[in-house]
Amino acid sequence: MADGRTPRSAGEDGGTPPGHDPVGPVPAVRPFLVTAGRVAPSANGRTMPVETQVVATAEGLAGLDRLSFEQHDIVAACRRPQSIAEIAARLRLHLNVVRILSEDLRAAGQLTVHVPDSGVTHDASVLRRVIDGLRAIPDSRGVLRDTD
Repeated sequence: MADGRTPRSAGEDGGTPPGHDPVGPVPAVRPFLVTAGRVAPSANGRTMPVETQVVATAEGLAGLDRLSFEQHDIVAACRRPQSIAEIAARLRLHLNVVRILSEDLRAAGQLTVHVPDSGVTHDASVLRRVIDGLRAIPDSRGVLRDTD
């Protein structure tokens, strides 16, 4: 959790069991305090897309005890690949805080970051196939949805 505690029910992968809501209140620390006032994750000002996949390195997992609360929680949650959006939701941290801290952890060798190919993610044909696939799923009565 963002306050440095690990939930008692957390699994070995740092995640919560299926169907289990995160425990505890949302952190009261202001996001600009966690990031030391930074609003951009890197010097070039480019932000990581929310679908960017992040995974902990062996060095990151070995050095968990030397990290700050939020950094510890991010690395611990990334034993398996997680997206920036999933990390923010799971740890109840602001999305930009996770982006900035993830970039810091990547630069320190604690995380590996895999940014998706932007040409593929913005391809309209992929979105069309997803929509068509969702429409092909019958509802609970076995009726297919209407097409546009």
